[in-house]
Amino acid sequence: MKNLSVIFFGVLLSVCISCRDTQSIVRNSAMKNDLRAPAYPLVMIDPYTNAWMFGDTLYKDEVRHWTGEPCPLTGALRVDGTTYRFMGTSKIYPGNKESVLTQTAVQKKVDVQATQTYYEFECGPVSLKLIFTSPLLLDNLELLSRPVNYITYEVSSLDKAPRQVEIYFEASPFWATDSVTQPVTVERVEEDGILCLKTGTKSQKILKKSGDNVRIDWGYFYLAVQEEDNVSVCIAPAENLRTTFYNEGRIEEKDINSPDNRSGVCINLGEVSTSSSGKVMIGYDDINSIQYFGTNLRPYWNRYGDKNILDMISGAEKDYEMIMSRCYQFDNELMSTARSVGGKEYAELCALAYRQAIAAHKLVESPDGELMFLSKENFSNGSIGTVDITYPSSPLFLLYNVELVKALLNPIFHYSESGRWSKPFPAHDIGTYPLANGQTYNGDMPIEESGNMLILTSAICSLEGNADYALQHWETLTKWVQYLEEKGLDPEEQLCTDDFAGHFAHNTNLSIKAILGIASYSRLARQLGEESLSDRYRKVALEMSDKWIRMSEDGDHYRLTFDKQGTWSQKYNLIWNKIMNMGIFPDSIIDRELRYYRTQQNRYGLPLDNRATYTKTDWIIWTASLSSDTTTFREFVKPLYRFMNETEDRIPMSDWIFTDKPHHKGFRARSVVGGYFIKMLDGKLNRHP
Repeated sequence: MKNLSVIFFGVLLSVCISCRDTQSIVRNSAMKNDLRAPAYPLVMIDPYTNAWMFGDTLYKDEVRHWTGEPCPLTGALRVDGTTYRFMGTSKIYPGNKESVLTQTAVQKKVDVQATQTYYEFECGPVSLKLIFTSPLLLDNLELLSRPVNYITYEVSSLDKAPRQVEIYFEASPFWATDSVTQPVTVERVEEDGILCLKTGTKSQKILKKSGDNVRIDWGYFYLAVQEEDNVSVCIAPAENLRTTFYNEGRIEEKDINSPDNRSGVCINLGEVSTSSSGKVMIGYDDINSIQYFGTNLRPYWNRYGDKNILDMISGAEKDYEMIMSRCYQFDNELMSTARSVGGKEYAELCALAYRQAIAAHKLVESPDGELMFLSKENFSNGSIGTVDITYPSSPLFLLYNVELVKALLNPIFHYSESGRWSKPFPAHDIGTYPLANGQTYNGDMPIEESGNMLILTSAICSLEGNADYALQHWETLTKWVQYLEEKGLDPEEQLCTDDFAGHFAHNTNLSIKAILGIASYSRLARQLGEESLSDRYRKVALEMSDKWIRMSEDGDHYRLTFDKQGTWSQKYNLIWNKIMNMGIFPDSIIDRELRYYRTQQNRYGLPLDNRATYTKTDWIIWTASLSSDTTTFREFVKPLYRFMNETEDRIPMSDWIFTDKPHHKGFRARSVVGGYFIKMLDGKLNRHP
């Protein structure tokens, strides 16, 4: 092993390049996504390594973390001595200093699929295709947790004439810092034929920081490449790297102690007359991911402490062709299935939502060996393991891997059953990401979280065809259902998941959740063979439903709160009554509500309720899914699609938007867009009544 250590101000970066033929891998998506996304996912590993292009064109802005802070990644292609920038800006960040990379490629296409984002450019007489791949396949936890993404490239001569081509990738030092002022170390490592540039902060204060609008500043982001004669890997100031590549089609190491250093890779593709292709791998080793009630937890891929990041990079290299094939197949299947059940607009929204929802979580194992899939409440308050984030996010994970839904609930069950949380309802969260040491949110959501946990536990057991998971937590579930029986019908003043609207009492939609939470407990009791207990709680739920109808009826619709006539709200919680065949509320309620909602639609969708013009995009999909026909469903989805296609706020998809103007109210990059998948979940749960 050879080591070269240097210190500079910047970041830890890792990219692995392979130049062997990948021509069979580079292909267009099977079913193109026509959505002009607000932002495009590029590198998606977890809430910290989570990079986007905030706009249409890959070379108009810096690559950015979901918070909006730049984590520049620059790319250029040199063709017969002329250089075309295809990624990032020409300026050197931070600051405004111009570099030689001013000429851009011409972007011809961008297409976002579930696991991949496709770009296509013309660079003079050459075509360049890029595929950003995040192999977040939920049926394989080892692959899901492997912290490595791919950037695949293919260059082809447009006129078949031979063209001399070199390609250049450059990463800034800000992929592994919270601020641009933090000093970093860079170490060059060669092992098993792989060259790595390993960068991270000098201080390495592991798990010493928590919060919302923060980025990781511990661990290492890797730039690695297979050792080949036509590949150069260098550490040098950005200006030197770019100028040398621009003038000579190569890079060289220079002034390795400079605070302006970048990690650079140059591949000489030689004369290209047909096509030449290869890949870049970007990886991150966070060392310890989560602090869980005082214990620091390694990432799931290294839960036993017997692996390292080079193992992950090597595995990603070996599995590349298989993974690309699986991602292509999965993306096509998702688009096809979503389109068949909900139409083109629905399918394209689901494709955009997929990586966002998954990468807002971190997969770890508890000290007791329980799987935990911990969410970060992005651009909300930074909470970790929030129950009312899990609830709207859950359809995606119920659809593709029920073990991950258990992993979402496990920390909340543990928090109550360990004695650390003693209230008769679930906690809102277990801390502020990544410190899961107990609830930090200033306020409880008693009915909200009790209903969420009961409903989702029942959904898990419905899918599995047995109530074994519920039996493990029966005493806790019983305590929560007793709380709902006492408090759920006419809720006192309290918060619900739509906490941005403030505290209010007599919430009819929250009451629905309580009633269906009780019905969920009845279903679980029946699965366990507790017939009399099941009958008792089903009777309770039915009696509460009858009272709900009388208390909330308001002519042609039902009220926002029991005590206020002339109000209305989306009753999205009714979806479980439909998709789990509960039979607690009559279908006539849904029919009446949907007819009324049609009269309240704005250009960009259905408001959440009568109090404001804003809405929640996940709840719109849930409300739309109450419909029994695709035509009505699409009536509610098309305005939401229009918003994403027209919004002037170029940020990772927001779930809190205005319905009367093309702007978001708040939130971005949150996992709750996993709720979009509830339409596809409908048929799956209906097979297990």
